[in-house]
Amino acid sequence: MKHVVFKDRVKLYVRAGDGGNGCVSFRREKFIPKGGPDGGDGGHGGSVILRCDVNEDSLLSLYYQPHQKAKHAQNGMGSDCHGRNSDDCIVKVAPGTVVTDAETDEFLGELTRDGEELVVAKGGHGGLGNARFKSSTNQAPRQFTEGTKGEQKVLWLELKLMADVGLVGYPNAGKSTLLSALTNAHPKIATYPFTTINPIVGTLEFPNFSRLKIADIPGLIEGAHDGVGLGHQFLRHIERSRFILFVLDMAGTDERNPTDDFLHLQEELRLHMEELSCTPYLCIANKMDSPGAEEYLKEFKERTDENILEISAELGEGLEPVKEYLYKHFFESRRVADLDD
Repeated sequence: MKHVVFKDRVKLYVRAGDGGNGCVSFRREKFIPKGGPDGGDGGHGGSVILRCDVNEDSLLSLYYQPHQKAKHAQNGMGSDCHGRNSDDCIVKVAPGTVVTDAETDEFLGELTRDGEELVVAKGGHGGLGNARFKSSTNQAPRQFTEGTKGEQKVLWLELKLMADVGLVGYPNAGKSTLLSALTNAHPKIATYPFTTINPIVGTLEFPNFSRLKIADIPGLIEGAHDGVGLGHQFLRHIERSRFILFVLDMAGTDERNPTDDFLHLQEELRLHMEELSCTPYLCIANKMDSPGAEEYLKEFKERTDENILEISAELGEGLEPVKEYLYKHFFESRRVADLDD
């Protein structure tokens, strides 16, 4: 059986609870033979609610539990007793979850902040008991109403990772090695392409306890926006990144030219979403300890005007300038902006 470790798109079947029926009842007490109607109302059915939880980083739990139901409410009772309302069904999802109706393709909402909630299926309302229908002309009503049905829906949940920094590069560029060197993440690292088949998020912590989330996006290749390679299903995780690190293989692995790789990656992001062209970025020249890396780096500088930092993620060399650059971009520039305001 295939072991699934990450899910970023699942189909969810939700059903809210039905409202309870109203009750037909008449007061019966000693010495009060005609006490009148006392049928209570039915309770309200529970709703199905999605709640954003920062401790969730995947939709894996919902992949194994695709049916989420709230309980039905209690019917009304005599002695003017209201039926018990049923509890809502709370479903925890990761930040960045987008919700659409699978049958109509209607966008229902997205959850991005911890604790944020979205009602995806409303519970039914309770019916009215016969005590509600008593009047001067209707002293002994036998009317009541039934509770309404709870909503049922089929949803698509799609997760777009909310990372501060997205690592973008061709397979074998060293993104996983860089992520493990910068953060507490432990992605799979090997010498063959596509060792990372799922986005992996790590946390970069600075001495003053400031933190950044860094996401290792599976290797992209030319035509990824059309589904080539691992396809555009992973490109969507870059959409929410506030900064991009282009990790370039200066060793020229698989006879690729790192300058061409960079230009192709930029084009793939633009074709996937035009707005990604405006996302701030930095180029990383990885594997600078390899033969021929200096020549490739010289060519890169001749063909582009991009700012690039030289590192060897495997040896842990050149990482401090990368950390300093990210810190200045996210924290010092923000502090200066706040002072200007």
